[in-house]
This record gives sequence, structure tokens and C-alpha cells, in this order.
Amino acid sequence: MVTTTPTSAPAAGGETTGPFAWYRSFNAQGRRAFKGAFGGFALDSYDFQVLPLSMVAIAAYFSLTTAQTGLMTTVTLLVSALGGVLAGVLIDRVGRVKTLMITVATYAVFTVLCGFAVSYPMLLVCRALQGIGFGGEWAAGAVLIAEYASTRYRGRVLAFIQSSWAVGWGLAVIVATVVMDNVAPELAWRVMFWTGALPALLLVYVRRHVKDAPEVTEQLAHKAERVPLASIFRGGLGRKTLFATLLATGVQGGYYTIATWLPTYLKTERGLTVVGTGGYLFALITGAFCGYLTAGYLVDLLGRKKSFALFAVLSAGLLIAYINIPPGSNQLLLILGFPLGFSASAIFGGFGSFLAELYPTTVRGMGQSFTYNVGRAVGAFFPTAVGFSAGSAGVGSALTYGAVGYALALVALLGLPETRGTDLT
Repeated sequence: MVTTTPTSAPAAGGETTGPFAWYRSFNAQGRRAFKGAFGGFALDSYDFQVLPLSMVAIAAYFSLTTAQTGLMTTVTLLVSALGGVLAGVLIDRVGRVKTLMITVATYAVFTVLCGFAVSYPMLLVCRALQGIGFGGEWAAGAVLIAEYASTRYRGRVLAFIQSSWAVGWGLAVIVATVVMDNVAPELAWRVMFWTGALPALLLVYVRRHVKDAPEVTEQLAHKAERVPLASIFRGGLGRKTLFATLLATGVQGGYYTIATWLPTYLKTERGLTVVGTGGYLFALITGAFCGYLTAGYLVDLLGRKKSFALFAVLSAGLLIAYINIPPGSNQLLLILGFPLGFSASAIFGGFGSFLAELYPTTVRGMGQSFTYNVGRAVGAFFPTAVGFSAGSAGVGSALTYGAVGYALALVALLGLPETRGTDLT
């Protein structure tokens, strides 16, 4: 049973004060779980970002249209829904840690195989299969750490986990800048995919040091019957599942529109070089990292729903402003990149805690993974729409689809409850 406690109530044992009291509130095992979840999502981000950063070189190598290049991202996100649903079932049946390892290994293997593609269809299939692991990893790590986090600090703990996406993104940009500037284009994109083997190092750490929370271990050991996926659509959970999926659709539709097409926009319509594009993306990524961390405190202070609404409005407004900066004013792109990255990423800061708090322990993995990943799959049609529209309207104009996603997220919030203060134990 999920119960609600006063938001001011301290977690058991009490917490120390200070900006990092949330981390000191963990026991030794909780800290190991935090490191495992943080690393898993960072490398998940790295392996995803390899494609957008290599998209121009891939398009030239296989002579692709903008619609075909956009389809590669869409397929990844669509299949991630299947991976998310499968992982959600595994999370509740075999545990959070085992599922985390399976998903990390899956996205790493198929990212590397993308580098060996000899045709566009082969690359598309490998990228699609990468989406299975990509879709399940976030939910496994988020549920794992949510159950270790105290009620008082859960919002910022999960936001810090979410911030690892910016860390992986930044690492990918650094590697891409070096590789694309020093390796022939026809080989550089392959090298980028081959570096997707990095997550193998994380698997060693997780296997040796990370365990599920004690209450989850006990539950898995004594569970007499398996809870079906249909449980998240029954009773009061059905409404939550519907609107949480709609929220995830809008937020991720907006975000993946930006993440997928902004590098191409900067190169093709703003005329930036590889190194120049990397500099502009770093302004966006720095803003993203700061946004994740700031959002964690706001999520706990303002509540989950108000934080989502605030950053949805800011993200839509800043995206429209960004793509309407006049030609010849690229310096303004650099300046506006920080707040755009800040808001578009800060909105994710509440997902880990909010989705975990919507569901009881027995179906938490399924509920969180299903809503987030099905939302991501439906949201995948936003970057596809950009790809089809870019041919006639240009990438910049087509990016306005992202603002539509944020408007959809605002509508979804009307059907969801506020969960701040929910006790997961």
C-alpha cells in the first residue's frame, strides 16, 4: 500500500542538513545503488547520442533523405517501448538489479553492432534492437534508487540520477568532436558506435556491489503469484497510467525533437563546423546538467505537478525563441542554448520520483517503465514529423513540433494527482 505522509516529515533515522544531505542519508548499500543507477543512465545517454552526433556523416555515407535519418531515431524510440514493457515485468519479477544488468548489456551490444552495418536496413535493425535495452534501463535504475531514497529527499535524489543523462551526452559530444575532426567521415561514425562498448565496465561494478533494497528482496523471495501487466490498468491505477503516459509522450516528444535535430540544424542551417557545433551543444548540455540538479530541489519544494508545468511552459517558449533568432546572430544561439538546455532537461527531474510514487511496490516497475517508455515511443513521432517537414519547411521551422509536445504535457497534468510526500515503504 502506498501511503502519504506530511511533506515535512524526516525519513527514518533523521537526515543531516546541507545541500548534499540527500546523499549522506543513504547507507553504504544505498550509495552503491546510486552509483550503479547514475552510471547506467549516463552510458544509456552516451549510446543514444552517438546517432544524432553522427547523423550527418551517416546520411552522407548511405545517401539518406531527412525522413530516413529521422526514422532511425523513431525506430529506436518505438522499440524502446517494447523494451520498457519487458523490463517493467522483469523489474517486478526478478528484481531491479538483475534487470539493470540485462538492459545495460543489451544496449551496449547493439550499439557496437551498429558500427558494423553495411547497409541502411542493417543499421536500422541494429539501432532498433538497441532500443530494447535503452527503453528498460532508466526504469530499472530509477525504481532501484527510489526505494533506497528517503521520502524527504526523493525528488532531488532522482533528479541527480536524471542529471547523468547530461553527463553521458557531454561525454558523447567530446568524443564526437575529437573523432569527427580527426577520422575520415566514412569511418568516424563507425568508431563512434564502437565506443558504445563502454557500459561493459559498469556491469562489473553492478554485479559485484549493487543489491536491491531489503524490502524488495524479501518481497521477491515470498511472492506467491505473479502480478499481470494488466494490473496497472485496473481500478484507480488505470487513470494514472493513461495520463502519466500522455505526460511522458509530451515531454519526450519535445525533448527528442530538440536532441535529434538540433545538431543537424546547427550544421546545415547555421553553417557551423563540427568543432563549432560541439561548442554550441556544450552550452545546451551545461544548461541541461544545471537544470537537472536545480529541478530536484524544486520538485521537493514546489511539488511534482507545479514543477512539470513550469518547465513545460519555459521549454516551449525558449525553443520557439531559439529557432527564430535571425541569421547572422549565432552568438545569441550560444547565449540562449543554456536556458533552453536547462528547461528542456529540468522537466525530467520529477519523472523518477513522480512515477514511482504513483504505483504500489508490487507493480511499480511495470507502471513506471510502461508509462515512461510507451510515452517515449509515441513521442518518437515528433522527430519523425520534423524529418518529413524539414524537406519543404527547413529543419528550423519544423522544430516547432517540439513546442506542441510541451503543450500536450500541460494537458496531461490535469488528470494526475500530486504525490509529494508519498512513503514508498
